[in-house]
Amino acid sequence: MKYRTMNNGLSIPVLGTGTNTFGKENNSFNGRITYDTTELRSAIELGYRLIDTAIYYRNEAVIGKAVKESGIARNEFFITSKIPPEKEYTETDELVAHYVEHSLELLDMDYIDLYLIHFPLESNQENVRIWRVLESYVDKGVLKSIGVSNFNEEQLSYLLEHARIKPVLNQFQSYPGKHQQSLIDFCKANDIIPEAYQSFAKLDDETKSVLKEISTSYNKTWSQIILNYQIHEGLVVIPKSHSKQHQSENIDVFDFELSANDTKTIRNL
Repeated sequence: MKYRTMNNGLSIPVLGTGTNTFGKENNSFNGRITYDTTELRSAIELGYRLIDTAIYYRNEAVIGKAVKESGIARNEFFITSKIPPEKEYTETDELVAHYVEHSLELLDMDYIDLYLIHFPLESNQENVRIWRVLESYVDKGVLKSIGVSNFNEEQLSYLLEHARIKPVLNQFQSYPGKHQQSLIDFCKANDIIPEAYQSFAKLDDETKSVLKEISTSYNKTWSQIILNYQIHEGLVVIPKSHSKQHQSENIDVFDFELSANDTKTIRNL
C-alpha cells in the first residue's frame, strides 16, 4: 500500500474501501443492518486498511466489529466517519458532541482517524460552528484528523479563513467525465488531500469504451485504469465492492504507470 502525508503530518493510505451498503440486508443502502462482516473481512484480508463509513450509513458498529474480528492491531487501520448536516445532528454544539461520541461508541474505538462534515450546512458560518466542535475533539485526541466532504471551493475557502485546525481532506464525487478538476487543483494548492468517491459508478458507455481500449495495453481492467489515474493525480480513492474478485482487482493498481498520452486522454474525458 502507498500512503500520503496529510497537512498535520499523519499518513493516510491512498486506497481504501467504501462501506455504505456493507452489513446490510440485500446489500441495500436502506437495508436492515445484519452485522454481517463477510465483505469487509474479505477486504481486510486483501490488505485494505482505510475503511470509510458515516453516521448516514448506520453501520459504524459493523465496521468496528470487522476490525476486532480481523485480529489486526487497531493502529494498522485508518477509519473515517462523518457527521450529517441535518439539524437533528448539528443544531447545537451539544448535539454535534453527542454524535461524535456516539460514533466512537458504535465503532467501539478510543479514537477515529478522520472525521468529516458529510455535506455542507446551510451557511458558511454554520460550517465553522460545527468545525469548532470537531476541533475540540482533535484537542482531546479522540479525532486524529478532521476534514470535509462535498465542499466546493467557496465553502472550503471560508473554512480555511476561519479554522484553527486546517482540514486535511475533502471527499467528493470524481470520475472520468466529472473529474471536478478545478476543485482538485484548489485542494492541492491549499495542501488539502482530494478524495474521490464513486470513481466509476456513473460512467457512460462512450467513456467506458475509451477506458477499456486504454486498459488492453496494460493488461488491466478499465476500473483499475481509473484508480491508477486518480492515485497518480494525487487523490485518495475508496472504491467499494461486495465481490472478493473485484476487491482484489481494485487494490491491484500499483504495478503500472499510465503513459503521458493515456493520462491526457483520461483527463480530457
